[in-house]
Amino acid sequence: MEIQIEQVSASDTVMTAPSGPSPSMSAPSDKAVLTPSSLPPTEELQHLRSRVKQLEEQLTKTVRVSAGPATPSPNYNISTTRSHFAGTFHVASESATAGQPPTISRSIMHKTRVFGQSHWMNGVAQFAEVLDLIEPLLQKEGARAMSNLTRCKWLGKTIKAQRTPAWPCPPTRDLPRKDVADALVGNYLRTSESVYRVLHVPTFQRDYEDAMNSKNAEMPFLILLKLAMAIGSSIYDDRFSMRATAIRWVHEAQTWISEPESKARLSLQFLQIHILLLLAREIVGVDGALVWVSTGELFRLAVYMGLNRDPEFLPIMPCYSSEMRRRLWNTILELVLQSSMEAAGPPLCSLDDFNTLPPGNFDDEAITQENPIPAPDDVFTDVSVALALRKMVPLRLCIIKILNGISSHAGYEDTLRLDQELRVASKLISRELQGYKTKGSGGRVPSDYQTRIVDFFIRRYMTAIHMPFFSVSLNETQYAFSRKVVIETSLKTWCTIFPMSSAMASHSQNNALPLETDELSRLALCGTGTFRTSSMQAVFLIAAELKTQVQEETSTLGPMSLRRDLYSVLQEAKKWSLHCIEAGETNIKGYLFLCLVCAQIKGLMNGLSREELPTVLLEAAEEAEAGCLSILEGKIDSATIDVERQDDMAMDPVSEIMADWSLMMPDTHFYLGDSGNMDWMTMDSLAACASYSIDGI
Repeated sequence: MEIQIEQVSASDTVMTAPSGPSPSMSAPSDKAVLTPSSLPPTEELQHLRSRVKQLEEQLTKTVRVSAGPATPSPNYNISTTRSHFAGTFHVASESATAGQPPTISRSIMHKTRVFGQSHWMNGVAQFAEVLDLIEPLLQKEGARAMSNLTRCKWLGKTIKAQRTPAWPCPPTRDLPRKDVADALVGNYLRTSESVYRVLHVPTFQRDYEDAMNSKNAEMPFLILLKLAMAIGSSIYDDRFSMRATAIRWVHEAQTWISEPESKARLSLQFLQIHILLLLAREIVGVDGALVWVSTGELFRLAVYMGLNRDPEFLPIMPCYSSEMRRRLWNTILELVLQSSMEAAGPPLCSLDDFNTLPPGNFDDEAITQENPIPAPDDVFTDVSVALALRKMVPLRLCIIKILNGISSHAGYEDTLRLDQELRVASKLISRELQGYKTKGSGGRVPSDYQTRIVDFFIRRYMTAIHMPFFSVSLNETQYAFSRKVVIETSLKTWCTIFPMSSAMASHSQNNALPLETDELSRLALCGTGTFRTSSMQAVFLIAAELKTQVQEETSTLGPMSLRRDLYSVLQEAKKWSLHCIEAGETNIKGYLFLCLVCAQIKGLMNGLSREELPTVLLEAAEEAEAGCLSILEGKIDSATIDVERQDDMAMDPVSEIMADWSLMMPDTHFYLGDSGNMDWMTMDSLAACASYSIDGI
């Protein structure tokens, strides 16, 4: 059969929600989202308060999703998939219409964890059929694919063990050379700090210079500095050559913060260390999957210190102190939302939990002055990006609660309303950020990294709200809009993270930085967390669309026509996923499963029958594993272990080895520590663990 690949640019498609009944959830207006720019400080404060209250009332009246019964309804079903590759996982789904087969995925259960609808595995679950096809061949005794996978698993565990210091890991005063430290600190300040405001940069830079020139720096600051450098090390080069050092710095911080006298350290600096530790754990890959649990403890710690109360309701304090409290609370809210999306768990907080106003539109230098006046809203400052994201907190919080709550599930009409809300808010934020660049006043403008991060977050939510209906949309035209949104948003997510992708319009590639120098692309390559997993989710969703297109085309008499931009993403993703392993990733299953999916699609394009596909899949698995083996064997420290001595391999049972469905997420573990007698904060972490876990599955 002749195959034609149709060229469609990522920028050629404009998505518009289908017209329908007037939504009961009105889109936020400019007044409801944007802050005043020319009011006196006292009036502005009162105006902001009334707007926050207006948003809360609006949110209460907007999406009223009927809560379902606590017990599964008659059209609720749990399907189970068991495989030597993936272990056992369960998909809980329900039918879109009463009396119809279950089609809408509501949650995924794997090992002792339960993932809500925002989890990236909902995209991967579209290809459970691949596991069913290859499973009979894996069950044969002596299957090379299984033995190679077992060996890769052991090599990965050994490499991680060699990187990980012994626990506990007491903090030291050792710092890298000044030129290396300068590069790491610069990386952190340009990227993470420009979005998540944690530090007062002038004060931090002054203390940093003192620490590098003196051996008397206080340990808390050294911990803070090492965490900032650990985050910056993820983009130091395209091989993450400082990974082992970054892991040690994270362990040192965790050891220090877990000491029992932590109750006596309740200060803004202690909060800053907590925040940077969570960011570093996710990016460096030290128990990043449990960041959502630890974020619950951080949230309660901040409440314990009163950061959820606006400084106006606290004893009089300098502008510096009040603005730093607002900034830290703002960042903690971002971590709550991001970790909830990533872990697919409920946010466990609400708008009723705080009255802290957004930070003032100040540059860092301004808040140390006496009675400073915030800059107008159309002037870009050090907090402008953080303020842009803050304006979307109510809507994003609402979306996460609906997606990952236990009793609130959005119907399709609610999904379309959320889509409309998100588009309106997105346009307002985009207009604001673009306005800084077009003002023509010669002032500061947001960096390429900052604008792409905001764009990425918006697309992450857009994908999530339509994901529950994506699987059914592949076969039912009633949900065709969700299919269109998910695919186009996934494509643009990929191009946002990798602007050099051939899927980008040709005119957009001229200003794109190569992978070796682009900081966001390098972060997705070397780091872990949301950028890595969202990239993988986008790829598997695009693969699901291509597979459906192939199946639809085989029923026609004409030549097969597929979108070239979607097909090119799959080819790029295979190279990128292998590059991640070369950069230090030790879990090969993401790359392996992607190779299987690509092999299935290629086989369908070539007209292979269902009976012929398993052999093709097995060959693809063996080829992928051989490449991974070569890379992993080159990374292991042969001075400490002989990789050829198979008898010395401390193998887990095959069932346990193959049960790891983390794909691209590392599973380095360490003792999470004890925060003294702060039982209230610790109980929040326990509650989060209980929400995240399920026994007997």
